[in-house]
Amino acid sequence: MNQLALPLQLADHAVFASFLPTGNESLVSALQAIADGKAKSGGYCWGSSATGKTHLLQAVCERAGDEPVYLPMTMLAASSAAMLQGLANRRLICIDDIDVVAGQPDWELALFDLYNQAVETGSCLLVSAGAAPRRAGFQLPDLQSRLSQLPVYQLHSLDEAATRAALQLRASHRGLDLPDETAQFLLGRQRRDMASLYQLLDQLDAAALRAQRRLTIPFVKQVLDDT
Repeated sequence: MNQLALPLQLADHAVFASFLPTGNESLVSALQAIADGKAKSGGYCWGSSATGKTHLLQAVCERAGDEPVYLPMTMLAASSAAMLQGLANRRLICIDDIDVVAGQPDWELALFDLYNQAVETGSCLLVSAGAAPRRAGFQLPDLQSRLSQLPVYQLHSLDEAATRAALQLRASHRGLDLPDETAQFLLGRQRRDMASLYQLLDQLDAAALRAQRRLTIPFVKQVLDDT
């Protein structure tokens, strides 16, 4: 993927196949349509931390191939807003954590200009944030208004059963077998936000590969006790 002249890399696990859509089926369907070029209206995806916003935006980029540009604002906020110039000629523009630059006049004006240019060129703008457009901290009224005109989707958190299923789906995508009892053990011992659980799964994957062990409760407990 062409991602500007920046050292940006999509996570290899961030694909639709490894995302459990439970409770967010309409959002996932809409994003797949955007990735496939079947929807040109773009979207504004918001939700609390670690609900999967970055995963989904990167999944859109992975599915869309070379057409999108991906901008993670947590990495780019300290850069110049001038980097947005010329992006409106891309078919798909994905801006992750757009609210990171809320309240910064240069970025807000550049985003406002990018939105208007994207409308003129027919580009599709897809963004994520931690809150709805008018609650995300943007100070430029016209930018708030423009972002509110995008289809707005709230990304809902998973309940315990769905969280366990999501963890097992991610494990399966990595070629791991995560039994029900082991998954439940992890949920009882660790923070339940998906980012922390997926990070732990990466750790367990590496440990299991080194030890040539399955993810049984005794083995997982040993790994946790050793860290």
